[in-house]
Amino acid sequence: MTRAVGRRRRAAGWSLAARYLLLLAVLALTVGPFLWQLSTSLKGPGEDIYRFPPSLLPHRPTLANYAEVARVIPVWDFALNSLKVAAANVLTNCAGAALAGYALARLRFRGRRVAVVVFIMAMLVPVESIMIAQFMTMRQLQLHNTLLGVVLPGCIGAMNVLLMRNAFAALPYEVEEAAFVDGASAWQRFVRIALPSVKGTLAVVAVFAFMGAWDDFLWPLIVLSDQSKFTLTVGLNYLHGTFADNQRLVAAGSVIAVLPLIVLFAGLQRYFFRGVGEGAIKG
Repeated sequence: MTRAVGRRRRAAGWSLAARYLLLLAVLALTVGPFLWQLSTSLKGPGEDIYRFPPSLLPHRPTLANYAEVARVIPVWDFALNSLKVAAANVLTNCAGAALAGYALARLRFRGRRVAVVVFIMAMLVPVESIMIAQFMTMRQLQLHNTLLGVVLPGCIGAMNVLLMRNAFAALPYEVEEAAFVDGASAWQRFVRIALPSVKGTLAVVAVFAFMGAWDDFLWPLIVLSDQSKFTLTVGLNYLHGTFADNQRLVAAGSVIAVLPLIVLFAGLQRYFFRGVGEGAIKG
């Protein structure tokens, strides 16, 4: 009996150790490259970034690389353009996806199931296959080489609509039925009851929309030709082309591009992890 208990404890200990080792491996693969870029961006010209064994901690940390990036390219202007595009993308996706998702989940109209199938099929279409058509559309509307032309194709994502639809569909009908009996309209039920109950899913949509717009490179590269309107991802491409040998500047530019995403996620993580499991209003 004692030996069996001992074997179980040893097996549980090995299982726990294996889990921690797996978590550490995943952490190294996901966070490791960012830490390496951060370390490289803080190293001065006197430090060898290719030494072996590699040194993660800079001997003399410096912010000179960030100042040099700002001197070489108008990085803050590019960042402002990206912020405008990302903010517009977040607003349009949150508003449009919430309205469409509520209509698909709660309202009864002809063709509702067909609309859901259309949104699902839209997710299966590769973006690259319709990019030429999108560019021709923006050109016909005279929106090419404008930030509005960058925003429009991604202003409402099919996946975000389906996320909001599932969130609204998970809410109990009884809460809205009580409001309906009291004479609340569909808009009042949406704004006052349904929308406050899905803050977690709205946070997910906001994070996905911001990341998609902030990290997008191909579409802004195609639709924009004026350097003053470049987004950050397109503008940082100059560092790779002109200063490919100076990896410190490339690393500093990469860190500048990642920091807003970290700040956004840190601010919304409390709502983000609620996900699509939002329940009804408590009280």
